[in-house]
This record gives sequence, C-alpha cells and structure tokens, in this order.
Amino acid sequence: MAKATTVRDALIKWEEKSGMKASEAKEIKLYGHFPPIEKMDPSLSTLVNCEKLSLSSNCIEKITNLNSLKNLKILSLGRNNIKTFAGLEGVGDTLEELWISYNLIEKLKGVNCLKKLKVLYMSNNLVKDWGEFVKLADLPCLADLVFVGNPLQDKHTAEGNWMDEACKRLPNLRKLDGTPVIKQEVDDGDENS
Repeated sequence: MAKATTVRDALIKWEEKSGMKASEAKEIKLYGHFPPIEKMDPSLSTLVNCEKLSLSSNCIEKITNLNSLKNLKILSLGRNNIKTFAGLEGVGDTLEELWISYNLIEKLKGVNCLKKLKVLYMSNNLVKDWGEFVKLADLPCLADLVFVGNPLQDKHTAEGNWMDEACKRLPNLRKLDGTPVIKQEVDDGDENS
C-alpha cells in the first residue's frame, strides 16, 4: 500500500504546478491527493497569507496545525474522516466559511469558537439529536447552514417538520439546506406605503 501524502509533499507539488510560493498564496487547493493526505501536519503553519484552504477528499481524521493561519476565511474539509470540531480554535476569529460535509461528525462540541462563521456546510455527517444541533446557536454570525443527510435532519424531514424545528432553534438563519428561510414578520399595524 502506498504511503500517505504529507501536507509538505502536497505543498511542494502545488508550488511546482502553480509556480507560486505557498507561503505567499491566498488560495491553496490540496484536495483529492493520491495517496491521500492523512494528517494536517506542521507544514500548514507556513501558509500565513492563505485565505482559502481546501483539503477535501483526503483521509484526514483530525483538524490540527491551523494556529498560524491568521487570514483563513474559508476552510474546505469535505469528504474526509473527521469526527470533531476540535482544532479550529486557532482560526476561530477569522473563519467565515467551513465546508465539512461527508465526514463522521456526531458531536458539535468546540464549534462555538467560530465567532465569525457565516456559512457551515455539514451535510452527510452523523448528528442525530437536537442537543447537539442547538450548539450551532452559539455562532452569532451563522446565516447559511446545510445539514441535509444527518440522521436528525432525515428523521424530521420524514416527519415533515425539519425546517420549522431547525429554524426555531436557530432564529438567525437566512438559509437552510439551500432554501431561504422566510421569517413571519409580526405586523404592528405601521405600514410604510
């Protein structure tokens, strides 16, 4: 069996292909490596200017080594083997979008560190109860959530009350599973027409 690709090796290949220095780049795509990347190793710390990092379609199990990515706004980790949000603390003050669909996330512990997160795509994970889901209410800026394919969503979609129940728990959402959230405005009788 082939040895896993290291982030260091992937970055070297990326630099050769792009003709750019990884340490200066704003966007870096390290997705779908063969053999896959299994660890987010310390060489990520060189990506000080990176605003968008893609490590999707690999075999990463843990989020690590993001502390020096002080400009990171978009992180794509879809289609990996990630089980937890632990490791995102270092980008908690800058990250605006997290794409983490098709992973193995069951618990949302640690998600509350993402103070600027606006977009969370976490479809096809393993979240199955409201007790975990409501931890998303700790994200003050969250406006767009994709949660389709989680056991919780599957169950309540079958019962016909997913949108209502989810929006009740996350009143600031503007979009859920790709559908705009329509808020019922309370009519106070003050018409501006």
